[in-house]
Amino acid sequence: MNETNFDVLADPTRRRILAALRDGERPVGDLVREAGIRQSGVSRHLGILEQRGFVAARPEGQRRLYSLRPEPFAELEAWLADYRRLWEARLDRFGAALEAQTTSSEKTPR
Repeated sequence: MNETNFDVLADPTRRRILAALRDGERPVGDLVREAGIRQSGVSRHLGILEQRGFVAARPEGQRRLYSLRPEPFAELEAWLADYRRLWEARLDRFGAALEAQTTSSEKTPR
């Protein structure tokens, strides 16, 4: 099965692990506490995240420290940019319509 980045991020445990890494490098033990599952499960999810390029591991003595890698997030951001422009344009039109409605109701005598 060939998972996309969206498939990888669909898993809530992986998203918790990524959220825990937003503040910087963390050892597996910290990630186990954040994820709320056993170390073997966290290790499996970290393996998937590492394979897809979301995280990098750095050995330090007998432990490994994990950190986020920016590349896959930049790819997702680029993909979402077109959709963001679409929705921003729609929200701008909606905001203008609300403003016009508010302005016209303020001018209407009561």
